[in-house]
Amino acid sequence: MAQDNSQRESAKTLAQCYTGPFAAADPPAMTISPPSEAIPAAELLDPHALAQLLGRFGKGYAEQDIRGVASQWSKWYFAAVLVPALLADLLLRRELPLALERLFLLLTDDGRVERLCLGDTGRSLPGAVGGQRFIALLDDNLAPLIEALSMLSGASPRVFWSNAGNVFENILNQLEQHPDADPGATEPARHLLERSCLTDGRRNPLYRPVRYVTQPDGTTSRQRRLCCIRYLIPELDYCGNCPLTHRPARVCRSGR
Repeated sequence: MAQDNSQRESAKTLAQCYTGPFAAADPPAMTISPPSEAIPAAELLDPHALAQLLGRFGKGYAEQDIRGVASQWSKWYFAAVLVPALLADLLLRRELPLALERLFLLLTDDGRVERLCLGDTGRSLPGAVGGQRFIALLDDNLAPLIEALSMLSGASPRVFWSNAGNVFENILNQLEQHPDADPGATEPARHLLERSCLTDGRRNPLYRPVRYVTQPDGTTSRQRRLCCIRYLIPELDYCGNCPLTHRPARVCRSGR
């Protein structure tokens, strides 16, 4: 069976994994020369460039709070990155080249990250990758961007890591319904979410981003551990998985 799985993984391409729950999504473009409209992902680490992009995205809301806008924008980014990252890792056993300096992004008119441009298909994961699995994704992509978003917006890094973890866990739920997913396919990624520390002793910022709560009527609800602060954009209010039961008082940054 292991040999059959290996042959199937090597024969499939990432684009062919975009089926079942992911059929409506766009796979990354594989091209050595990205199209002219693509932007280098490393530009997002430039405060001026990032502020312009968030301002462009925030125009879609009647009232803008940079913290809420940055949080909402980050969800689109994390989905664009994590869907191909997890499909490649868990179905093809490949680690995509997702370091910001190697990545290009295609944006929608309103500034959302819609699709990735990759220069190559990455590397095949060794037979036993252990606790190092996903570390490059965290360190070379998510961590530097989250630091940039937090510095610019003033929102806690924990908000953005919570967004990333929420997207990560939701993708795993969908991936388990994928026609090519063997039983236990998502186990390595779920193991990451259950570890409070990474293998080098650092705190795991993706630790248990959601919990499942049994309601009085016996049903189970999915609940984020940390609010995504989208309520700072009045027309959005709370999300369906918010852990808050009461809306906190809004703070006026002018001090009045």
